[in-house]
Amino acid sequence: MPTKLTKQNFEQFIKAKKIILVDFFATWCGPCLMLSPIIDQIEKEVPDILVGKVDVDQESELADKFEISGVPTLILFSEGKILDQRVGFVPKNELIKWIEEYKK
Repeated sequence: MPTKLTKQNFEQFIKAKKIILVDFFATWCGPCLMLSPIIDQIEKEVPDILVGKVDVDQESELADKFEISGVPTLILFSEGKILDQRVGFVPKNELIKWIEEYKK
């Protein structure tokens, strides 16, 4: 199960020395609902990464900080720095390929 991220635990979570996938989502968003089970699978199937989720309605400060204007937005972090981000639904195979690019 991905870690629920809040403004209290976010900074510590993204400082890990591994790839971190953060899903900025909203409960009312159709593409977010389609992506959610894929995110759960990615966490189990892609070793050596951390996965977190931010509900943009509950954590508007984090959404503002990262200028989230569309959901879902997926951001890859490593050691507190943004590596890349994508907006919108991403199929599982593309998502895995995207993550693997940054694991090298």
